[in-house]
Amino acid sequence: MKLKTILCTALTSICLTSCTIIKQGEVGVKRSFGKINEKPLMEGARGFNPFTTTIIKLPTRTINMEVRLPLPSKEGLTVQSEVSILYRLVGSYAPKIVENLGRNYEQVVVLPIFRSAVADISSQHFAKDMHTGQRSVIEKSIKDLMTAQLTDRGFIVESVLLKSIILPVGLTRAIEEKLESEQDAQRMQFILDKERQEATRKTIEAEGIRDAQKIISEGLSPLLLRFKTIEAFNKLSTSPNAKTIITNGEQPLMFNADKP
Repeated sequence: MKLKTILCTALTSICLTSCTIIKQGEVGVKRSFGKINEKPLMEGARGFNPFTTTIIKLPTRTINMEVRLPLPSKEGLTVQSEVSILYRLVGSYAPKIVENLGRNYEQVVVLPIFRSAVADISSQHFAKDMHTGQRSVIEKSIKDLMTAQLTDRGFIVESVLLKSIILPVGLTRAIEEKLESEQDAQRMQFILDKERQEATRKTIEAEGIRDAQKIISEGLSPLLLRFKTIEAFNKLSTSPNAKTIITNGEQPLMFNADKP
């Protein structure tokens, strides 16, 4: 009875260990008697002989590998950085990857190629470029260089992201001073432009007053002045107020009779 129980337990254990499930985002590689099967195993339940065969599972989903390392710059400075590499494994290449690189492929090939690519690209740019709009150009150049070396090995580099850039203290201060100088120059240029506009406005205003006065002076002919004098006499003559008018016949001069 005990022997039967032991046999049942052993058979149950064998059945449980002779089946594995490959989940979504994974690929399986079958190794029998130390030999790699060239056909990858896709998602689903897979049976195998646990005494002669091993199923190796590799992720095919996107992996985020974060690396902290110093970057050399074109002027010879060292810039501390934190970089993320987003990459994934192509399922059809899984058997070759296990056979040629092993399960520790990230440390064997992905990371060394990244270190080489980032050093090559960063050394072509100035340190300040890693902190400005050139950052995206550097990221794309690193990605392209890694892609050229990893595609044939079965890896797809989706993106390279320079997440954190720490410039040397002296360079940081120099950049800040340069930005402050540029802002001061822009501020001064704004003031000068404003003063020029104000000067232009005053010139136009003076020219307008001059032209108006010129038009008025040209229009004050002797006949017009005499006509305006007659109009003034007529208005004075119809006024009910008592007044004294002294005139030379051309211009009236009025005294208010109510005041001494």
